Amino acid sequence: MSPALVHSISELRRLLAPLRAPGATIGCVPTMGALHEGHGRLIERARADCRTVVVTLFVNPIQFNRSDDLERYPRTLDTDLRFCEQRGVDFVFAPDAAEMFPAEPLARVDVDRLADRLCGPFRPGHFRGVATVVAKLFNIVQPDRAYFGEKDAQQLAVIERMTLDLNFPVTIVPVATVREADGLAMSSRNARLSPEQRRSAAVLYRALEAARERLAAGGSTAEQAEDAARAALAGVPDVRVEYLEIVDAEMQPVREIAGPVRIAIAAWIGDVRLIDNVLFEPR
Repeated sequence: MSPALVHSISELRRLLAPLRAPGATIGCVPTMGALHEGHGRLIERARADCRTVVVTLFVNPIQFNRSDDLERYPRTLDTDLRFCEQRGVDFVFAPDAAEMFPAEPLARVDVDRLADRLCGPFRPGHFRGVATVVAKLFNIVQPDRAYFGEKDAQQLAVIERMTLDLNFPVTIVPVATVREADGLAMSSRNARLSPEQRRSAAVLYRALEAARERLAAGGSTAEQAEDAARAALAGVPDVRVEYLEIVDAEMQPVREIAGPVRIAIAAWIGDVRLIDNVLFEPR
């Protein structure tokens, strides 16, 4: 059965109201569309956990710090609807910008510290936009569970902390990164890579794995891990690294590895910016 396509907030609330009952779990998968198998894994997890599954498709203008990036972000509604139908989604909520932001938003959500490093300095206002729109979606859908990928580890950390601090009655469910055969993390932005750029992009995961292997082999400092990653990157000159950092659970840099850390990278290939990360846990 095809999912119900809903464009208005009031209509979605009307449709979901009779589905709320004790034990009748509603799951939400917030996305910006251009769905791929990474999103598919989120939907499949929601479908396994919940009686009702809502996928949101909204290219959120307030999380883009560059207008050209917003304009080029793919909009593939018809394809996304088929994708959702194949995975048993009940409702697809696809509002336009005027529905979500009928006036300039004066109330916004900031999550300090967690948004300060990694992507934060390079994408000013990005996490404020993410947190604000996710807070709105939580208020609109009122889900019991919401699903987010670990590929966007900093975004996930921001949303988890926002949910905790603002007492949203939502369980945040992290889902592991889904990768292509060569290790490249699945992303809607991958479609913008040329064949040659796509081959180069695989080095990001190789670099992260090199760093993780260095730590597993006895490296005890972030510098040793970063050196191993940069050595892997050195053979692919068309990859421009924006950052390569080892961070703790609050997305703050660490120098000595004494507990679980994320090895995180952002890099440009042509005019496409990609991010990825892996977790390292000392034995």
